[in-house]
Amino acid sequence: MERVRSRLTRLTPEQAWGAARQGALLVDIRYAALRDRDGLIPGALVVERNELEWRLDPQGSHRLPEADRHDLEIVVLCNEGYASSLAAASLHDLGLFRATDLVGGFQAWRAAGLPVTAPATP
Repeated sequence: MERVRSRLTRLTPEQAWGAARQGALLVDIRYAALRDRDGLIPGALVVERNELEWRLDPQGSHRLPEADRHDLEIVVLCNEGYASSLAAASLHDLGLFRATDLVGGFQAWRAAGLPVTAPATP
């Protein structure tokens, strides 16, 4: 994990919030059960982990409209900041050189008191 993370300039929740306010794309890769349980970050793009690369590759035929260039600032978040590091490194491999992740993931974001929508009701 250290080797993977050495490739990234990881962001704290507050830094990620600031980056998003300046136009960075927050990408939530948590699975549906966690999103339903804990809520969402307003404005974050939800992309399942198994779809991440082909949805964010600017040269891909199935890319999302937001994934329009390689210099796009992307902040990937998972639940606690582990899977997101690996995902951000994978995006680097696609040429998305400004991709990074959120230290501590969604749980750190929420603990910092940053905006979160209410979880889905059962």
